[in-house]
Amino acid sequence: MKPTIPQQDVLNSTHFCVIVPTYNNQKTLKRVLDSILDFTTNVIIVNDGSTDETSEILKQYSQLTQIHHPKNLGKGRALRNGFRKAIEMNFEYAITIDSDGQHFATDIPKFIAEIQNEPNSLLIGSRNMTQENVPKKSSFGNKFSNFWFKFETGIKLDDTQSGFRLYPLRLIPKQFYTNKFEFEIEVIVRSAWKGIVVKNIPIQILYDPEERVSHFRPFQDFTRISILNTVLVLNALLYIKPRDFLRNAKKKGFKKFFLEDILESSDSNFKKSAAIALGVFIGISPFWGFQTVLLFTFAALFKLNKVIAYLASNVSFPPFIPFVIYGSLKMGSYFVSNDAPLILDSSVTLDDIQKNATQYIVGSLILASVSALSAGFLSYLLLTAFSSKKKQQ
Repeated sequence: MKPTIPQQDVLNSTHFCVIVPTYNNQKTLKRVLDSILDFTTNVIIVNDGSTDETSEILKQYSQLTQIHHPKNLGKGRALRNGFRKAIEMNFEYAITIDSDGQHFATDIPKFIAEIQNEPNSLLIGSRNMTQENVPKKSSFGNKFSNFWFKFETGIKLDDTQSGFRLYPLRLIPKQFYTNKFEFEIEVIVRSAWKGIVVKNIPIQILYDPEERVSHFRPFQDFTRISILNTVLVLNALLYIKPRDFLRNAKKKGFKKFFLEDILESSDSNFKKSAAIALGVFIGISPFWGFQTVLLFTFAALFKLNKVIAYLASNVSFPPFIPFVIYGSLKMGSYFVSNDAPLILDSSVTLDDIQKNATQYIVGSLILASVSALSAGFLSYLLLTAFSSKKKQQ
């Protein structure tokens, strides 16, 4: 039987600090700091321009590292400056804990114990959002954030908004773009994109309406978060997902990747052929600049294999584009009545195509539909034949 290592020894053997960002939380700040000191004296307090009695309270903790902002810069900036100081002090991990009294410092050992099992992870405390006194707007905001985090990273979490976290300081991104509440979304999404394991661990939570002070501004901050998620989604669709697809294929070997992840995936032959049809349709359709976004959106909506759909969409790979345009214009000439239909010869210019946009758009949509149905039907026959042959072996 493996001997149990005493809790204090585990804490002492892990080079971590606790970062406490605070802004006008005079009612709970002292209690929070005293509870943390039961577990470690490696504490970095970031006073983010408080205008209450915070500065006076912090004079009682002169032995702790303190950062004072002359004015309120936002929680994101407070955390970023805390991270920078922690790295200067050569800490390996930083635990962040809010100063509004909702978190219990007694959960600090849980984070340290978990990081022993999976080093270099980013851990987020998972709160019970169904318990008494939890504001409905907090529960809704968390579900909203969880949904977009999964869409952007493929990782399912129960809580993405908790401020009680453990960060692997040397691994998280070095540069950030946000300074307010939305920073806590940016940092976990971009860390996941770097390949850092992001996971939840259960924690206790206390919502005391008489003591807790929330600085979240529903309209302004929700708008900022929505803008950030829009940027992250576009980045995920246009760069991260294609990048990960290519990395996975290269790592496994394209032949093995094709056989295992595509031909032998758990999807039915019908769903595989439907994914091919979707990819061909999107690839030929006239939605230039939005094709990847539309592809992944519809693949997710209809629960189709994104890898297969993405491969099939490369029917519009640059060398094939002239043929796609030619076929679209030719198809459109049969359906669009025009006094001066576009004649397809070597004299055709881009201006000519622009003047006959209707002919091109109608033609490309018809060509996309016919090609998608044909590709889907043919691929279904081939996949069925392949499956039958494999069963006979």
